[in-house]
Amino acid sequence: MSETIAVRIRRLIASGALSDGEWLPTEPALMAEFGVSRPTLREAFRLLEADSLIRIRRGPPGGAQVQLPGPGAVAPVFGMLLTLSGATLRDVYDARLVLEPPAARRLAEHGSPADHSMLAEELELARLAANAPETFGPTTVRFHQRMVELSGNRTLAAVVGMLGEVMTRHVAHVYRETRTPRAELSRRHRHVLRTYGQLVRLVTERRGEDAQELWLRHMRAAATYLLGDHGAETQVVELPE
Repeated sequence: MSETIAVRIRRLIASGALSDGEWLPTEPALMAEFGVSRPTLREAFRLLEADSLIRIRRGPPGGAQVQLPGPGAVAPVFGMLLTLSGATLRDVYDARLVLEPPAARRLAEHGSPADHSMLAEELELARLAANAPETFGPTTVRFHQRMVELSGNRTLAAVVGMLGEVMTRHVAHVYRETRTPRAELSRRHRHVLRTYGQLVRLVTERRGEDAQELWLRHMRAAATYLLGDHGAETQVVELPE
């Protein structure tokens, strides 16, 4: 019965009848609606919480609140699938190479002025993080993800979002373990930011082919630093938490 209740609530969330941030009715109200006991209802909540569809707030006033899962919610399962398939970091990066440059072109050619402005805002966030190696790496992954999200294809954005979760962990590891002098890191960061600035300009000017080519060159160049001599063959499972 708890699974049946969970399925019904999942359908309400999927259909939009329950929106992100909305509170479910109280436990007594739901118990009366479904004709079940409190333990059965709470087991249904546990199933929904495991799916990252609701969050439970304990204590008064307490209750269950709808939350729409992002890529991070499914990344563990996706990561396990990559692990079981023997995927390497090179596999993950090559998939992004296939997906991201066309997304840059799509954003340039079909994105709205508001989309282009939001990409420019992401560039400013990256510039603010340029002097902090521990935050610049994850910020660059976010720039990539936002570029794809703004391109307008939700399926593509979801896939790149999950790949981005894997790469965020790896980029953080690269920055923790790097022996590159800080001055050299700063030089690389400036180069990355110049490329991001060029992308924003090309996107704003709706030069789709040029934006795609720029992003392809950028990602190929970045692979040398991010994957290194041996990182390309590192299996996803070996990445540190």
